[in-house]
Amino acid sequence: MKVRIENVTKKIKGVTILDNVSCEFEGGKIYGITGANGSGKTMLLRLIAGLIKADSGCVYIDDKILKKDIDHPENIGVLIENPNFWKRYTGMETLKLLADIRKQATEDDIKNALVRVGLEPSDKRVVRKYSLGMRQKLGIAQAIMEKPDILLLDEPTNALDKKSVEQVRKIIHEEAERGAIVIIASHNPQDIEGCSAILEMAEGRVCDE
Repeated sequence: MKVRIENVTKKIKGVTILDNVSCEFEGGKIYGITGANGSGKTMLLRLIAGLIKADSGCVYIDDKILKKDIDHPENIGVLIENPNFWKRYTGMETLKLLADIRKQATEDDIKNALVRVGLEPSDKRVVRKYSLGMRQKLGIAQAIMEKPDILLLDEPTNALDKKSVEQVRKIIHEEAERGAIVIIASHNPQDIEGCSAILEMAEGRVCDE
């Protein structure tokens, strides 16, 4: 699996949010993206996920052009910004509903994802009663439950305690070992320690490729 971004520019309401960006990501590796707020980190993840379309340039998912050959990567897990879920379901019920869309994750896959992030599959609390940290964990569980080829994580340790942060970092390395492309956007330098490569962004540009 390979993702290649070639000379991508994207403007929103006349403001350039990605400026002639080129970079490449390979399976089995962890990539860190750093930069201040507004530097383009989240927009780069949204681009790869197919949530926004480039004004110019191309995004290649292996040999397929995003938004031309395919609308979005075929097997991708995404945690971007604050996870927002239905409030009246339990965590297990929530992930079952989401898994039913693509029908790729089994009930065992869902339970395993919840356990890996430190949530209890049998917990009867509805998401409305979850803390911010629990919702963050549920978002990560949703991103990994279908064993994605591409895993995009935006500020993955946000609102997590020390033990949970360690769990998430373990998951990140396990997903890369499984062969996934793992891309992390974070303000926290510790989140990107040990990455295969680090991209620094500023004003929509990749400063160090």
